[in-house]
Amino acid sequence: MLARAFLAVLTAVFSAIAGAQGPITPQELPATVRQALAQAGVAEANSAFAVVPLDGGALRVALRDAVPMNPASTMKLLTTYAALATLGPDFRWRTEMFAGRAPVAGRIDGDLFVRGSGDPGLVIERWWLLIQQLRALGIKEIRGDLVLDRSLYAAADESTTTLDGNELRPYNVAPDALLINFKTLSLEFLPDAAAGIARIRATPALEGVRLPQQVPLGAGGCGDWKAQLKADFSQPHAPRFHGSYPRACGAGVWHVSLLSPDEYALASFRALWHASGAVLRGGVRRGQVPNGALALAALDSPPLAQVIRDINKNSNNVMARQLFLTLGLEPENGTLAATPAQNEAALADGVEEAQAARAGLVPAAAQRASTAHSIRFVKGWLQQTGLAMPELVLQNGSGLSRQERISAGSMARLLVHAWNSAEMPDFVASLPIAGVDGTMKKRNGAAHSAYIKTGYLAEVRAVAGYVFAASGHRYAVVALINDPNAAGAQAAHDALLQWVWEQG
Repeated sequence: MLARAFLAVLTAVFSAIAGAQGPITPQELPATVRQALAQAGVAEANSAFAVVPLDGGALRVALRDAVPMNPASTMKLLTTYAALATLGPDFRWRTEMFAGRAPVAGRIDGDLFVRGSGDPGLVIERWWLLIQQLRALGIKEIRGDLVLDRSLYAAADESTTTLDGNELRPYNVAPDALLINFKTLSLEFLPDAAAGIARIRATPALEGVRLPQQVPLGAGGCGDWKAQLKADFSQPHAPRFHGSYPRACGAGVWHVSLLSPDEYALASFRALWHASGAVLRGGVRRGQVPNGALALAALDSPPLAQVIRDINKNSNNVMARQLFLTLGLEPENGTLAATPAQNEAALADGVEEAQAARAGLVPAAAQRASTAHSIRFVKGWLQQTGLAMPELVLQNGSGLSRQERISAGSMARLLVHAWNSAEMPDFVASLPIAGVDGTMKKRNGAAHSAYIKTGYLAEVRAVAGYVFAASGHRYAVVALINDPNAAGAQAAHDALLQWVWEQG
């Protein structure tokens, strides 16, 4: 009797303690999060939250988690996980070079064809490696043109329409089946206090682009140093700076996209080709690799598992859009079955058609990638995996969009599915770690214990990923804000991550 009475008292005491802490229900947020939202002037009705235990933890939050919201760059989680699950972590893109006829005495008496497959990371160093393969064959002269085969992408997906109207910003570069170095020129400004100037160094070298070698140093604080330079990019091959570079800034880098895709390909090829002691006689044009062309060189990309780290940790919009288009590769003419009826049935589901195309069941020349194909593929894959999201709106798969929508609940279900999948190690490793790297490097909520993809747009702030709580439990966490004051609400998301770490 005494033991039973003591147990009853003990239970009552623990219940009282739990009541004092406040039970967490699906309709409640911790006080720290509510306070941060209030201080930012964000209406709770313009936010959504989902916290889901992955291994029996006690916390669970589902607040407006069924409401479709703009997720900004957290949409990259859907694109990258779908890619891992369907393409596999070792999937690679290939860039190839061809000649219409065999080289003679180190000379190509015609055009050099370069065919792209949408490699998201064909940076200048890898472009150089591909060119060096030609030189290793003893080729030192090309008498025709550089012909760029970008035919893998539908023309409509090369649109340069941007959210902010600034086409010079590298994150606004349009998708390109032969995207070289993100079509970007990096301008370094290196102050020389003794000389009173900042020297300008451009990377990579682009033949035909003439830059001033220096600008004067200016006084005052750093501030908006790009505006102080008073750049004139109206002549892309001959930029000018009419202002000064603030002395207080130290070294700075400005990444710009000045040239068209064809101009950039030619300028970068010429610079690398000529630096190796070889000659290109012709110019540049677009075309397709002719049947029977002679393969000369090929370069495979790093594996997908590595590519998605670049995408998620640095929130690279261009790479995400390239990857999204890869998901939509499909046959143009429906050659998967023998009859029109069979073709229609075989092509009805985006998953099968894209997988068949990537498996080589149709000739490469008959494949096209488009956002419409990718949208159909991703939705078909979600349906197949039991993750159907009726509210989902996709545009380009990167989150750099005013149209894309997903609910916090659907994003959380995606995270749970990924956690329980064979792709989990590569997927989690691709996410920024709070307080450590990527877009979470300067964030302190659940520092070192949260693997979180961030999302930023005007009037949008988002986080989604995993928190490894102090208790040892693991949680999927999603928080979306669509509000005019969203820019000031980062503290609310940090407070949520910290709360999950402490209380979970």
